[in-house]
Amino acid sequence: MPQQRKTSEPRKGLLVNITIGFLSIILVVLIYALVTRIIIPRIENQRVDASSHLISEVIQIQVLNGCGVSGIASSFTGKLRRSGFDVVESGNFETFNVQKTFVIDRSGNLENARRVANALGISEENIIREVATGFYLDATVVIGFDYDQLNLQ
Repeated sequence: MPQQRKTSEPRKGLLVNITIGFLSIILVVLIYALVTRIIIPRIENQRVDASSHLISEVIQIQVLNGCGVSGIASSFTGKLRRSGFDVVESGNFETFNVQKTFVIDRSGNLENARRVANALGISEENIIREVATGFYLDATVVIGFDYDQLNLQ
């Protein structure tokens, strides 16, 4: 019996050494990741304000259903695309009680929001400025109960 203890003790020591080595490697990797995260700044995507020949002149918009009529956002998505707008997203607005359709300026370029509003026959008083740089959109159109009075064929 005393001999079995001697042979199992070196195995325990080896296992402890391997575990300590493995945990040490993990600790070094985590410290390296933390230091590089602090030292190297994060790259943030920002929209270019100045006009560039590399940026398309196509207006990117989002179409949201604010009146609850089934399929209205999809219907307007197709109509706006045929009119030359790039509809990148469509879906439902936060509520279904929007009386008048409105346009939200997302990029800070009010002219793009005006072009969308003019194409739909929406008055400029129904353009809201709510710049959201994280959206990477020019405008959001929220379709209201007046959808049958809008200009698109």
